[in-house]
Amino acid sequence: MQSKASAVWQGGLKDGKGEISAASGVLSNTPYSFATRFEGQKGTNPEELIAAAHAGCFAMAFSAQLGEAGITPKRIDASATVTLEKTDGGFAVTSSHLVVTAQAPGADRAAVQKAAENAKAGCPISKLLNTTITMEATYQV
Repeated sequence: MQSKASAVWQGGLKDGKGEISAASGVLSNTPYSFATRFEGQKGTNPEELIAAAHAGCFAMAFSAQLGEAGITPKRIDASATVTLEKTDGGFAVTSSHLVVTAQAPGADRAAVQKAAENAKAGCPISKLLNTTITMEATYQV
């Protein structure tokens, strides 16, 4: 399986602008700029898209891990916060912090925790990110 996205950038770093598109059409010429990435202006940026990918990937992997443990979750809410920092080598994504709340009535808490840890380590986006990945988890069992 392959996923495809594209980006176009026009102009200089600070005065330029770009557009991101995904082959699926979910993103179509979605604008981004230096201001949306570094200055808090409303709009998207590559790190926000990575955070969305990590949260979505983790939630699916967590559901799969729970299923392997014989647990069907009622609901999984996952978010990811990706941090971009200036380092000695330039800018780098230095962490992705997952926050998850899972509802799995009647499930064994230890089994749910193990499934979450397995998902954190094993989801494909976690494997892709060469950074520290942390997680806060709340379980309603």
